[in-house]
Amino acid sequence: MDNKVELIGFYGDDQTIACSAWTSTSRELTEDKKKRIGKLINMLWSEGHETPFEKGTIHFLVDTEIASHIHLLKHRISSLNAESARYKELKEDKYYIPEDWKNIDIDPNSNSPALGCLSDWGHWGQDGYLDTWADILEWYTALGNLFYHQCIEEIEPVLGRKRAKESARFFKTYNSQIQADVSFNMRSFANFVKLRNSPSAQLEIREVAAEMLRIVTDIAGEPFKETLKAFEKRWELENQVKELVKASGDIDTAIQNLEYSLIYIKYFSNKENQIKSGLYEDGCK
Repeated sequence: MDNKVELIGFYGDDQTIACSAWTSTSRELTEDKKKRIGKLINMLWSEGHETPFEKGTIHFLVDTEIASHIHLLKHRISSLNAESARYKELKEDKYYIPEDWKNIDIDPNSNSPALGCLSDWGHWGQDGYLDTWADILEWYTALGNLFYHQCIEEIEPVLGRKRAKESARFFKTYNSQIQADVSFNMRSFANFVKLRNSPSAQLEIREVAAEMLRIVTDIAGEPFKETLKAFEKRWELENQVKELVKASGDIDTAIQNLEYSLIYIKYFSNKENQIKSGLYEDGCK
């Protein structure tokens, strides 16, 4: 089962964020000020005035495996509640199988002790039915789920229902999916998307973050259009700085190269200097 993201709702919009910023002077919203909302939002975000963005919120329902769930938990300025295997038995055995595993065959010449056990049991090898690593993970997950439910049933009379549920979940595999209710203000959402929709993030949480961003972008009426544009501009600038530092080798060299570039641009922005250097011909721009 794939991970899922659903928008429950949202509060506020670009105007809400702009009015929060304008509270410092006047919240009176004239037609002229409405026309300047986009410019204001871009200035606020680019200059690091981020508290107004906390006034807009988005609210999701997500089904994810444990790894992505933990990635969501790590964003402490979001708000999250989730299914608890401590308080209830997870009757619906939802789980996630990586899509990119499905065509990776098991090495038929492997002498792995684990695969040896599967061969002895008739699950793998000449007469077995497990051909790929995705097959093994699905089988292993199903086995853990069977043990989970049976364990609750058999240890409950001895330890009680509460202890049975909270301890039997150790049979649940890391790819087990749980549902969570998670909300972000737009400031924390920008941080989440920046970190989790990054090439360096794990594929599964990256897909969740990309889907959240797509959903927010596609909300009818585009309530956060200017806010998302401001986010994109700063992300693009930050990526350019990273590339410059990477190409230069270190931050000091990058700054020096940037200073030289600015001097070059300033010098050749003058028409006379362009003519002197042969970069400008009369009648040409």
